[in-house]
Amino acid sequence: MDQSVRVLIADDHPLVRGALREAISGAVPKADIVECEDLTKASQSLSDNDQVDLILLDLSMPGVRGFSGLLYLRAQYPSVPVVVVSANEDRTVMRRCIDFGACGFIPKTTDIQTMRQAILALLAGQTWTPSDLDLSTPADKDMTDTVRRLATLTPQQVRVLMMLSEGLLNKQIAYELSVSEATVKAHVSAILQKLGVESRTQAVIVASKIESGQWHGELKD
Repeated sequence: MDQSVRVLIADDHPLVRGALREAISGAVPKADIVECEDLTKASQSLSDNDQVDLILLDLSMPGVRGFSGLLYLRAQYPSVPVVVVSANEDRTVMRRCIDFGACGFIPKTTDIQTMRQAILALLAGQTWTPSDLDLSTPADKDMTDTVRRLATLTPQQVRVLMMLSEGLLNKQIAYELSVSEATVKAHVSAILQKLGVESRTQAVIVASKIESGQWHGELKD
C-alpha cells in the first residue's frame, strides 16, 4: 500500500474519530488523516484539497440528516470514494447507502482488526460491507428511480433541496447560500423538473425520505 494516502474522517464524536484514526493508522501507518466534526468542515477541507483517497462519513452529525450528507458529497466530489461508518446496523439502510453511491459500509461495532482490513480493501478500490449483507438482489423500482433522479442534482441543488425540507423560504435560502432569490428560484424549478414532481411540497416529501432513511425504517446514529 502506497504510504502517501490521505483519509478524511467526518464524525462529530471525538472518541469515534480517535478509534477510526487508530484503525487507519494500523492499516496504513503513514497515512495523512484529516478529522472534521461536521459536513461543512468536511466539505471545506475537500474544497481546499480534494486529493483525498477515502472519506469515512457518519450518517448523523451536524449538517447531515439521513442520506443527505452522502448524497451531497457524492454530487460535489464524485471522484472521492465515501464509506459510511455508522452505529445503524439495519441491513436495508446499509444497502441504501450503497445505492446512493457509497463504496462501503462499516458498522461502528466492527472490531478494529476487521476495520483495518476493510480500510485496506476500500483503499484498493473494492467495496466492503458486512459479509451478511446481500448486494446481489436488485433494489426496488421506486428506489432505483429516485436514486437515478437524485443523482442528476448538482451539489447546490442538493443543498437547496435540504433547505426546502427545513421549511426555509427562498429569501432565507438565498441568504444562507449568498446568492440571489432569482438563483434560488431557478434551482427550485430545476429540482422539481429533475425529481419529476410539480410542487415544493412534493420535493420536500422526497427530501424527507432521504433524510429519514425511509423506504424502510428510520435512520439512527
